[in-house]
Amino acid sequence: MSLVVVPTGTANTASVLAGLRRLGETPLLRANAESIASSDRVVLPGVGSFGAAGAELDRTGVRDAIRMRVEEGRPTLAVCVGMQLLAESSEESDGAEGLGVIDQRVRRFPDEVRVPQLGWNQVAAGAGCRFVTDGWAYFANSFRIDRVPSGWSAATTDHGGVFVSALERDEVLACQFHPELSGEWGSDVLARWLGRAA
Repeated sequence: MSLVVVPTGTANTASVLAGLRRLGETPLLRANAESIASSDRVVLPGVGSFGAAGAELDRTGVRDAIRMRVEEGRPTLAVCVGMQLLAESSEESDGAEGLGVIDQRVRRFPDEVRVPQLGWNQVAAGAGCRFVTDGWAYFANSFRIDRVPSGWSAATTDHGGVFVSALERDEVLACQFHPELSGEWGSDVLARWLGRAA
């Protein structure tokens, strides 16, 4: 199985690679459209700015290849800012465009709660989730998707109100949390997305 991790120029690429290797995988770092189109599985990580991560997709010419994979429901994992990039835009980076797969704008957490949300929080899996189960996950985010988009199954978490902490459709999994930093539960999420029994 070919497994590609797309470098987004942001901070959690190393932890995603390590998490996949702990499961016995041999992920490859690739930033070209051909590799993304031809690989069995693709991971889009990201920690940092929505605008900077989107600009890196443009710089490396992989934006359309990733969007096509997600739209076709091919095995793709988007983590943290990677999940946010599925949306059209974000309050974090005015003028920056996401992939537009989800017809939403990513929004900042309310002022009355701690930002960033940093640490463990509970995840509640909704109907139709196959990869994510109820459990505790590690988060590091100041922005979030606050509505479940049509056609997706979702898990939710509460931080100043309920927000979407994971989305699933076909073989696509998008996580606001970091499965690679979420202990055994997170490893089980990754294993299910990889097509293994957790």
